[in-house]
Amino acid sequence: MPETWREGGFGLYVHWPFCEAKCPYCDFNSHVTAHVDQTRWAEALVRELARYGALTEGRMLRSIYFGGGTPSLMQPETVGAVLRASRDHWAWANDIEITLEANPRSVEIRKFEGFAGVGVNRVSLGVQALRPDDLRRLGRLHGVDEALSALDIARSTFSRVSFDLIYGRQGQSLAAWETELREALDLAGDHLSLYQLTIEEGTAFWDRAQAGGLKGLPDEDLGADMYLATQEICGAAGFDAYEVSNHAQPDAMSRHNLVYWRGGDYVGIGPGAHGRVTLDGVRHASVAQRLPGQWIAAAEAGSGDESLMPLRAEDVWAEYIMMGMRLSEGLDLARAREIGGALFEELPLKKFQDLGLIWRDATRFGATLQGRMVLNTLTSELL
Repeated sequence: MPETWREGGFGLYVHWPFCEAKCPYCDFNSHVTAHVDQTRWAEALVRELARYGALTEGRMLRSIYFGGGTPSLMQPETVGAVLRASRDHWAWANDIEITLEANPRSVEIRKFEGFAGVGVNRVSLGVQALRPDDLRRLGRLHGVDEALSALDIARSTFSRVSFDLIYGRQGQSLAAWETELREALDLAGDHLSLYQLTIEEGTAFWDRAQAGGLKGLPDEDLGADMYLATQEICGAAGFDAYEVSNHAQPDAMSRHNLVYWRGGDYVGIGPGAHGRVTLDGVRHASVAQRLPGQWIAAAEAGSGDESLMPLRAEDVWAEYIMMGMRLSEGLDLARAREIGGALFEELPLKKFQDLGLIWRDATRFGATLQGRMVLNTLTSELL
């Protein structure tokens, strides 16, 4: 069990917490501020990399992901400093994937050229909708034309481009989503992330919904129809669902997210970042200080982490099941036995096979399409 993370690989997540505005559906650790001292932040991130580099010496870095927040508000020099430091501490895989999330409003050709120049080779754009009224309802500051321009710039600068859309929006019909999805596929690079709108506690949308002010959201049946239509339309276009909400052309899956879903190790730095690192044969969970001011002061003092705690064997098992069940490739039976031990033997696989919610072959098992539609419930039952 101790070294099974190697089958998932090793990645680095860098959280940039700053945004131009807070979206009403967003429950990520993001903050609006007028000014950021980029030099100070770059130095703090580099310090954190050195600390984790000493803990995980000798590893091969498969992917780096700049998330947020709005990482495209970083200066290319800041990104470059992080990338250079990561290479000081770990060997890079020959095909390392380096992704940066971007909002269309923060895109300009010189800045994208700067990111590419320091080593970023993949961009994920937060388009979210191709309809102006829905962009406004979602609290986005960009318009449709701005999003299309950003996509053009991204495709001309990077070899790999992904973008996000949210469906199940207020007043959205099945036919309207199908039309918008086909438009998106015509615009797509090699990857699409398609998320059904969820109302998360702690967001502005949650407060609005509790007050009865969020009208026209799809009911459960319409939501299911939208999900099924998404699978069918994307599959016909060659964008298979390799994960519940992620679709890609062959060989274009997000390597970084696969590190998470396949149970690999990843270092997380920046405010509120989470990580999973195996140290001396024990898998640990790291959580960084959440507030930007607290995090940078702590990082400068020696460690930006709020905690770095060993995980219990049953927690490692639960995470492996929860993450792996999201993938269409499913989970490896031999690895599941190694991680779970007696807990694996208790898995009620046959019960859910008989219900058509799980598939199983000689070496792997996973959720069927019907199983993915009720994945949270299915995973809870498995555990």
